[in-house]
Amino acid sequence: MQFDNFLNKKVLVKQVKSGSKLTDRQKGSLIGLGLRGIGSSSELNCSQAVLGMIKKVGHIITVSSN
Repeated sequence: MQFDNFLNKKVLVKQVKSGSKLTDRQKGSLIGLGLRGIGSSSELNCSQAVLGMIKKVGHIITVSSN
């Protein structure tokens, strides 16, 4: 999925799968996105750093623009 069109916009990120089997780096990305567990969501201003975290854990989250 192309996330570059989300740059400089507000995005809603929601965790839909468990993060228990992730590497430490991926778990850090979830925490950086403000996600704590399945069903939690966070609204963020999309920057290059946020895009990098989204790409790192893209298989566990859903992303939608607001």
